[in-house]
Amino acid sequence: MSDDADHRLTAICPGAYDPVTLGHVDVIRRAAAIFHHVVVGVVRDPHHKQTLFTVEERVAFLEETLRDYGNVEVDVFSELVVDFARRHRAKTMVKGLRVIADFEWEFQMNRLNQMLAPEIETMYVMSSPQYSFISSSGVKEIASFGGKVDELVPPPVARRFEQLFPDGRPGAPVHPDE
Repeated sequence: MSDDADHRLTAICPGAYDPVTLGHVDVIRRAAAIFHHVVVGVVRDPHHKQTLFTVEERVAFLEETLRDYGNVEVDVFSELVVDFARRHRAKTMVKGLRVIADFEWEFQMNRLNQMLAPEIETMYVMSSPQYSFISSSGVKEIASFGGKVDELVPPPVARRFEQLFPDGRPGAPVHPDE
């Protein structure tokens, strides 16, 4: 197999992963079953949102969660996603889609990425039904009020939320009638 063909078998799965959810893990798992090598790209400082977790925490959550996947690695990026793909010599970006709003955003991003890097394709993986309602922002909201998120995120993330918000966020009532 030629060197160029080897890199066609490498894909990236970019995102903020603030935090990683079971929906993210499902998309990464499915990408790992298709591609020989998957690089999970954690954007250092997403411009469109403030992160709750540091980049180091987000990377640690992913590394612990994905440690059994021998063909998956985690890396941090702070450049254009197409430049991150080029750095890893990946020809494919894998993105998950949950709802119509995801499609609208991803459609716009795809067109821009195609203009910047026509040699890199984007592959969309439809969310598995049991994960289609999970979002990082929704998980953070639930956890901040002391709700359990064990069935929505990997164990290291759930443990960290329990540390951060043992009784809900500061100022949130501990009991509904308070």
